[in-house]
Amino acid sequence: MTFAESSPNDSSEYAPSPIVLGAFSFNRHSPRFNRFWQTVTNWHDGSETIRRRHYGVIETAAGKLVAIHLRPWPKLLAWPEVLPVGPTYHARGQADRCLLYYNQPLSCPNYLALKYIVSTFGTPYATSCAALTTLDAIAELKRSDAILCDAFNQRLSDRLLRRYGWEPHKPQRWHRNYIRRFYGEYPQTELLLAGDQPTAASTAGTQVAS
Repeated sequence: MTFAESSPNDSSEYAPSPIVLGAFSFNRHSPRFNRFWQTVTNWHDGSETIRRRHYGVIETAAGKLVAIHLRPWPKLLAWPEVLPVGPTYHARGQADRCLLYYNQPLSCPNYLALKYIVSTFGTPYATSCAALTTLDAIAELKRSDAILCDAFNQRLSDRLLRRYGWEPHKPQRWHRNYIRRFYGEYPQTELLLAGDQPTAASTAGTQVAS
């Protein structure tokens, strides 16, 4: 799990931008590619799509879920893993926005991997918590057995991770592997939705409010 920051302006990952493959250029927001790049802004109507797709990005702001952006491929690397930016790295961008990248590996579909969580400068605790709460809700929706992460940022202490239900898992050199186990028992959580999304119960353990 890596904490950093991301720019939410019009040049961000989720603004319309072309994908260039060799001599061909495709716009991932064109109708032809909508089935590969999808954005769910209504939890009630999009729950089946979220359950079915393997890779996504949770976007939160002001302590609420804004959208879940579904991707055709997994998140593999983050900038802090490539460049020596340090644990306090911040990128430019509008304050109070958090993005959480998750994968559902094809080889282990009963598990989720929290790959990367990024926030802009000035993001409050509630917005980061909303992203983690949404990930719990997705795990329940998919009936996942557990969520795994590599706590790359040393500012994430063992004590803090344990407080939020994460336990050390499979010690490995240069990695801090943690797991959040469910195995059919999911936490009672309240999912706060941004905008005018309707109030609805998504799954047994998750209460959804707007």
